[in-house]
Amino acid sequence: MYRTIRTGTPRRGVTVSGITAAAKRIPASLKPLNEQCGGGLEAARTRPGFSGETGQISVGNDSAILIGLGDDPPTAKSLRLAGAKLVATLHTMGATAAHIELNGSLTGPLSKNPPAAAQAMAEGMTLANWRQETWRGAAAEGAAASGTLVLTSKEGATRGGLRRGCILGEAANESRRLGSTPPNIANPAWIARQARSMAKRLGMTCQVISAAKAKELGMGGLTAVGMGSSSPPCLVHLKWKPKKTKSSARLALVGKTITYDTGGYSLKISNGMKGMKYDMCGGAAVLGAMQAIATLKLPVEVHAVLPCAENMVSERSYRPDDIITMYNGVTVEVTNTDAEGRLVLADALAWTCRKIKPTQIIDIATLTGGVVVALGDWCAGIWSRDADLRTVVEAAGNQCGEQVWRLPLWKEHRKFMRAKHADIWNSGPNRSGHPIQGAAFLSYFVDPAIPWAHIDIAGPATTDVETDLYVPGPTGFGARLLAETVAAYS
Repeated sequence: MYRTIRTGTPRRGVTVSGITAAAKRIPASLKPLNEQCGGGLEAARTRPGFSGETGQISVGNDSAILIGLGDDPPTAKSLRLAGAKLVATLHTMGATAAHIELNGSLTGPLSKNPPAAAQAMAEGMTLANWRQETWRGAAAEGAAASGTLVLTSKEGATRGGLRRGCILGEAANESRRLGSTPPNIANPAWIARQARSMAKRLGMTCQVISAAKAKELGMGGLTAVGMGSSSPPCLVHLKWKPKKTKSSARLALVGKTITYDTGGYSLKISNGMKGMKYDMCGGAAVLGAMQAIATLKLPVEVHAVLPCAENMVSERSYRPDDIITMYNGVTVEVTNTDAEGRLVLADALAWTCRKIKPTQIIDIATLTGGVVVALGDWCAGIWSRDADLRTVVEAAGNQCGEQVWRLPLWKEHRKFMRAKHADIWNSGPNRSGHPIQGAAFLSYFVDPAIPWAHIDIAGPATTDVETDLYVPGPTGFGARLLAETVAAYS
């Protein structure tokens, strides 16, 4: 695949347009474009086997490709799929540039919003193009990624959509790079270095609270979870503050960043530890979102907070039956050291509320296996009692294809988390409503006056099978969702 996909102004390139299944011939709106590429679009439409089904690709000649848009009006989802198919075809052709000309071929709502259509296609192209190639060794198979694909269009608005799509796709890919990095490299200190590097590169500020300082501040959860590892925990705070803002919003994004999770003394068994490097995918999503937010220069203040720790087993590790005092003074009875993510998130949420005083706060985490049982890998779970914030997140998810589904958080759920020997326990006596337990626990650490949403991405954060958009591994789920949410406030 390509090493880089970006927008630019190439002189030459393959012309790409689309057509619905119902259109037997090139519509009049595309005839001038068809003539410019030597009748290639018409040749592509009449090629045997091409029916115009969603995502179907037909190569007319060396300078023209036609994408099937299906029977119904195309959607952002179908255009992402088309983009995924397209990038593979372009690479096979050896193309270095593509002119994406969708005006005149779109029907339905997207016909009035070509930039959104172009954005979706560019997202699909960048997502499908990604591979983790950092550790290609002497026995690697296939060719390494090489070359650059430049995207452009005659229409300025479409060029803008392509650029935005590339930025958001690359944000998700940055999350995938971080999440797929092995735990012998990606420890808390490594995450802090990645955040500092991003801040320097994109004009953000970065503060790192060390393990010693976190203990001094009373972050009992972060300290307890990380104390069993030779890699000390830390809290990373990234801040994006544009020179000019168009909003009074001050958003905070908090991402669970457990760089490896053994389960602690509540040890994971039956190969359940495999893949636990992905327990930092919430934090990776936040970092990816911050990359997009700063690159797009969104005119709204945004803070990213990453509680980073490695949950290991040693003579220093915390135990079931321990009682710890959190940053906000709440005491927690530890019943399960494998329910560690909520402990580090709790301190981060309490610290964020007190120090940043955000107008909205969203946390994102691979928190529970229970949410996978409930929702599978089709969407993430969301808990929020603030209707306005929830509506914005849901709309952003529908827009970018990273959907969320609301689950309840009632006073009965909060009461269920009350413990016998401390204020609350980190996991209830049984697994009833297990993903809800996580949200109920976290609710004790958020200022009730601050609109808050908790997103559990344990299902869609990774995939075991190859899809049109993703190779096996992390998907970067959440990066585009959070960036689009922030954009809505700008």
